[in-house]
Amino acid sequence: MTNLNDLRDNAGARKKRMRIGRGIGSGKGKTGGRGVKGQKSRTGVAIKGFEGGQMPIYMRLPKRGFNNKKFTANYAIVNLGRLQKAIEAGRIDAAKPLDAEALIAGGLIAKVLDGVRLLAKGELSAKVTLHIHSASPAAVAAVEKAGGLVVQTNPAPVEATPVEAGASS
Repeated sequence: MTNLNDLRDNAGARKKRMRIGRGIGSGKGKTGGRGVKGQKSRTGVAIKGFEGGQMPIYMRLPKRGFNNKKFTANYAIVNLGRLQKAIEAGRIDAAKPLDAEALIAGGLIAKVLDGVRLLAKGELSAKVTLHIHSASPAAVAAVEKAGGLVVQTNPAPVEATPVEAGASS
């Protein structure tokens, strides 16, 4: 049984800090790991972005735009060419409706993320029915041309038609 006064860290659990600038024999003497001369070898230096008193470039250039990553969707991408190769290799059965689980089982995507998006890179000759989150218009056209169907659970928003001026509802 161990006593509370005998408790210790495991050997090597706490590494002693290197004491720099304590003589040549320490291995970190003389310049103390800072190189030789110049402003950065002195103490109290914070140069990052400093341009010698002139207005820094990040303040001179105009700021515009805003990228709100909180609301952007991160899709798992499936290209038509890879889908066709998986069908030809027998990893995916084109006769059955394909959804995210079937694409994961076929090795086309690793996980669903925020949904699955079909893109038109490559050729598709097999007739498939896809139940996916989103698809590009060119990909939908290519699947329909091959005799298939794309069912989107989250279709792209339709452009609103402008309302006539003075028209009442």
